[in-house]
Amino acid sequence: MTIEHPYLLFLGDAADPLAAKTAQGVAHWRPEWCLGQFRLPGCRADIGLPDMTLEEAARAGARTLVVGVANRGGVLAPTWVAALETALRLGMDIASGLHNRLGDVPALAALAAEHGRRLIDVRHPTRTFEVANGRKRPGKRLLTVGTDCSVGKMYTALAIEKEMRARGMKADFRATGQTGILIAGDGVSVDAVVADFISGAVEWLSPANDPDHWDVIEGQGSLFHASFAGVSLGLLHGAQPDALVLCHEPTRTHMRGLPDYGVPDLKVCLEANEAAARLTNPAARCVGISVNTSQMAPEAAADLLARISDDLGLPTVDAFKDGVAPIVDRLI
Repeated sequence: MTIEHPYLLFLGDAADPLAAKTAQGVAHWRPEWCLGQFRLPGCRADIGLPDMTLEEAARAGARTLVVGVANRGGVLAPTWVAALETALRLGMDIASGLHNRLGDVPALAALAAEHGRRLIDVRHPTRTFEVANGRKRPGKRLLTVGTDCSVGKMYTALAIEKEMRARGMKADFRATGQTGILIAGDGVSVDAVVADFISGAVEWLSPANDPDHWDVIEGQGSLFHASFAGVSLGLLHGAQPDALVLCHEPTRTHMRGLPDYGVPDLKVCLEANEAAARLTNPAARCVGISVNTSQMAPEAAADLLARISDDLGLPTVDAFKDGVAPIVDRLI
């Protein structure tokens, strides 16, 4: 799927800033695509963009209203529908990463058809995929992997793409989740692909390319997370990564949502990801560690990064605070 920009980011009636994290991610990474934010009465989130009415945004050239807020369960709230209807009448497409489909709301489906607009459910693929073939293809690929879910895999991948491009390298971020797709403008949400076709979808997403071109592929889940390891493994096989970057959140006492599962040892996790990746690329290797130290004091964070780097012999950074230059240096 391809999403047209400029965007108007819909914050709806978000209860707090965390509920608008999708919009925040889009605004952070693609500010040049974002005209403003639209908020309903009672909204408690503000991502720092100009507040615009739907009519103002349409006059300014907004092409897509992006639903950048998620409520509990990721469902389309009835209180949002009137605004979405107005956006369609004003000539905008609507893009959403929610679980339920925009087209399942009869009024939206009818208006989209009447006005020739698209309802883009980024979580749900719009095409079918072949079963993976595992054949080596030209070009280079980097995949972010994690010790757990929600440890910074998307942020790290985007930071690496940005650093590569700043150095004049050929690089493209390849989105595999709903927020990443809204940031990239296209991609495949692999957690909605039928299991047998996950690796094939990733092969399609990161096709043959120039020998010096890097696809920087957003990782999902963790090989050590009992709920989502299947998606993580499919990504490893389909990506055929030349390089892996292991992402970690060091203050967790257990896997996210699984209090009976401890966080894996970094070295064990690194070796397991390399072993799995080498099924389709025997040369796959980890080139760096990205650690989210946002919950740590600065001195303790610096000590931890230095210790991990010494233990594993790899550049170790907090991608948000320090950038990823040492990791890209290693690739070069």
